[in-house]
Amino acid sequence: MAPIRSLDQMVEHLRESGKKKKIAVAYAQDPNTIGAIAKAIAEGFVEAVMIGDKVEIRNKAKAEGINPDIFTIVHIPNDVAATIEAVRMARADEVDVVMKGLVGTDKFLKAVLNKEHGLLPPKAVMSYVCALDLPKYNKLLFVSDTAVLPFPDLNQKIAMLNYSVKMANKFGIEKPKVALISATEKPNAAFPSSIDDAIICKMADRGQITDCIVDGPLDVFLACDPAAVEIKGISTPINGEADCLVFPSLEACNSFYKGLMLFAGGELAGLIQGTTKPVVVMSRSESEKSKFYCIALSVLMAD
Repeated sequence: MAPIRSLDQMVEHLRESGKKKKIAVAYAQDPNTIGAIAKAIAEGFVEAVMIGDKVEIRNKAKAEGINPDIFTIVHIPNDVAATIEAVRMARADEVDVVMKGLVGTDKFLKAVLNKEHGLLPPKAVMSYVCALDLPKYNKLLFVSDTAVLPFPDLNQKIAMLNYSVKMANKFGIEKPKVALISATEKPNAAFPSSIDDAIICKMADRGQITDCIVDGPLDVFLACDPAAVEIKGISTPINGEADCLVFPSLEACNSFYKGLMLFAGGELAGLIQGTTKPVVVMSRSESEKSKFYCIALSVLMAD
């Protein structure tokens, strides 16, 4: 499989592969979500169970020019109950993916993280990885953590790295280059995460972290710009060609990706990591296009 280098190529790959997965949408009466799901159904890689208020789902679909009969609609008009049912269906292998609809993120994640009935195994690290499609970068860039871990510790950063590598593998990248991002390329006690980066690199040298090329700490220029590597004269196996960026904090990563969305025309697809089934969590205000790409990513990542 040739590496997938854009989100549109991901969609084309799914279309050509014939892969199809069933997705349960929790509290599904949201026009952007309905539109994104309808597009994924039309592309042929999704079947959808829309859980929520049946009348509202049908009316909002019709208002968007969508035939509501393309969905299986489960009438549960309460947002919490709808979310619990979506998670139950995933645990019972009745669906392959769970997606947040109009329900609030806190209520949605409470069901996903429920110790008895949720989708996160004991002791698993929950994180988030985004695939960024950027006009000025010649391939996709996988970044973590944009949404879950405020200040990841060493073990959480290792999990973030492994999740990013696993996602890159699904895009046909056999041995991703992973840059551990900091403000400097030298470990410095003023930046505690840079000490973690040095430890992670030593673990990779000793074979404790495999299937990727790791270096850090590195700044974004050394991670993603070969010219900067040459100008600075820094020796790094990443060589300005990173596939994955692991950030020291949620604030840094979230600001990085939002800046690229706002000022650089970027597009993204992202997923919760660590759960037993793919979980799509996006803001209720996200565009239909972004939600569509996240749905496609969830299908690509589903076993």
